[in-house]
Amino acid sequence: MIPILHLDDQIVVVSKPAGLLVHRSTLDRHETRFLVQSLRDQLGRAVTPVHRLDRPTSGAMVLAFDGVSCATLSDAFERGLIRKTYMAIVRGETPPDGFVDHPLRRLTDDPGQCPGAPEAFDTAQTRYARLATVEIPCRIDRYATTRYSLVALQPLTGRRHQLRRHLKHLSHPIIGDTTYGKSAHNRFFEARYGSRRLLLAATRLCFPHPADGRSMVVDAPLSDDFQRVVDTLGWTSAAGVATSLDDAATDAVYAGTIPAANLG
Repeated sequence: MIPILHLDDQIVVVSKPAGLLVHRSTLDRHETRFLVQSLRDQLGRAVTPVHRLDRPTSGAMVLAFDGVSCATLSDAFERGLIRKTYMAIVRGETPPDGFVDHPLRRLTDDPGQCPGAPEAFDTAQTRYARLATVEIPCRIDRYATTRYSLVALQPLTGRRHQLRRHLKHLSHPIIGDTTYGKSAHNRFFEARYGSRRLLLAATRLCFPHPADGRSMVVDAPLSDDFQRVVDTLGWTSAAGVATSLDDAATDAVYAGTIPAANLG
């Protein structure tokens, strides 16, 4: 069963498990299980994803039951009225907070794209804040000890793999990232903590409801496998603190938000 975080006549907000595709992709032709199909079977209604969440990423995701709601939320995304907050475990000790403004090359799902086509780059911006850090007396790279950080992330743009690529750009790749990360650290977390997943999760989703515009705030708890790593590293309290990365202008849009009912 897919965990339901909020449910009403227009939308459903779910906690997507890590490793589950949202829908069919040309890059995973042999996959047979998808979030959209599983939700359709579970709820008995067709659903349409409003935004994308990478296969290895877990956490909050909103889907619509009708075309009008989907279009309304899609427009809100384009206007920057939807906020997504993520939590990640990364290599190294990050600065306390920061802002990444680093354009990213446009990625495509089409494996047949002409390799000679000119590359397109899109503006990409991310806010981040360090929640906790730890130093482990274990040599992995060239140092006698190794540091890791728990960070909160907020993408201000919606580029593909944006958070994973921006953290790589900062030299603080996300643990468990087999595409942009460091294999030695991934192997260390698998051997020491039993973690075989990308340690990135969408933990909060804020958006105007498509029916009446009321502000919604939906929190997604960390999955059990992610939470075990957090607890083992001594970050239980830090991970449980709701962290705001919003500026005053964005906060004003969401003044007076109400928590979404947990119907799951």
